[in-house]
Amino acid sequence: MRQIRTWKTFGLFALLGCVLSWLVSCGGAPSGSNQTSGKPEVEFWTMQLKPQYTDYFNQLIASFETQNPGVKIRWVDVPWAEMERKILTAVAAKSAPDVVNLNPNFATQLAERNAWLDLDAKIPAEVRQQYLPNIWQSSTLNGKSFGIPWYLTTRVAIYNTELLKQAGVSKPPATYAELAQAAKQIKDKTGKYAFFATVVPEDSGEILESFVQMGVQLVDGQGKAAFNTPQGKAAFQYWVDMYKSGLMPKEVLTEGHRHAIDLYQQGQTAILASGAEFLKTIEKNAPSIAQVSASAPQITGDTGKKNVAVMDLVIPKDTDQPGAALKFALFVTNNENQFAFAKAANVLPSTIQASQDSYFTATPANASSVDKARIISASQLKSAEVLIPAMKNVKELQKGIYLNLQAAMLGKKTVDQAVNDAAQEWNGRS
Repeated sequence: MRQIRTWKTFGLFALLGCVLSWLVSCGGAPSGSNQTSGKPEVEFWTMQLKPQYTDYFNQLIASFETQNPGVKIRWVDVPWAEMERKILTAVAAKSAPDVVNLNPNFATQLAERNAWLDLDAKIPAEVRQQYLPNIWQSSTLNGKSFGIPWYLTTRVAIYNTELLKQAGVSKPPATYAELAQAAKQIKDKTGKYAFFATVVPEDSGEILESFVQMGVQLVDGQGKAAFNTPQGKAAFQYWVDMYKSGLMPKEVLTEGHRHAIDLYQQGQTAILASGAEFLKTIEKNAPSIAQVSASAPQITGDTGKKNVAVMDLVIPKDTDQPGAALKFALFVTNNENQFAFAKAANVLPSTIQASQDSYFTATPANASSVDKARIISASQLKSAEVLIPAMKNVKELQKGIYLNLQAAMLGKKTVDQAVNDAAQEWNGRS
């Protein structure tokens, strides 16, 4: 899950897309047709959860099969970099698995092609209402639900307390305006940077999300560019000024979020936007930095909007086991199993009951930095939302905005020209 490209680091959250080849590696037989056991088989694909969570899923599947002796679950874990092309190929060949772990942005691309089961017609309202409403909404398109929410993260600001102290910054910035002030103070006093946010088109959507947090509408109801506005120009200007003032490393134009992680772990930046779970990685890779690290709510704009990254379970419309597939998907995402997985993986659940457990709401005695970050992260759930709208060609939108933002950062275009060009390119695409 990367929020966030961070997630790719520990193999759990890659929410932003990649691709590959298939058919031979996972077999070409239609889903549900492999019934060597004599039982209906549900093929279940997850995204890069082996081997760390193998025991959890083996126990989960065994429990389901015990409760449903007429059904066999076949679990296939797909590497993050291979998932998109594999599922595209499988859906096109009508050989897709019966239950698939995807993020809403990519799942939306296939929802537009009517690839997924219509869940509103299959799941009673009282069951849908068990999930956080803002999270359920992230997996709807044109008023129809195509995904069942599973695990989540909300970004937090992990910060180096020593660097902030050296710079005379009394508290971590809460807004982008405060971030700009802190960035100058940190650079002047320590020679280091406050943060790293990439403008590489194929990488993190963090800057694109910042536009929404600053009050920018990216597209209108007809899918046309809506960011050629005073708010959109102000967002462009913010990042251009940060870059031209030397408050962002020059590598933001060439390096991805992996570089942000490296810089923070090397003590070269003061703040890292990440999921709370990443603190464990810092403890392992950079224990001295972990000792001086703490967490604060994610940085936002005047809107106060907070981001959430979502993982769903979707069911292909062409499955020949719709009943068993739906039953298993709801079993994986029920309160009990969501809570268990969230604890095991240090993520957040998407059901109301599980998210209200004291594990996510009360800071324990002698709390570790990971405990504190979890509480901060969970506290953002009620108001958090998927900031980038589920839409077709969203990566092309990011690419156009980022490339024009780069041109403005380098002085090749004015901000007005960069915004106008990005809007015209988006509206003029074929």
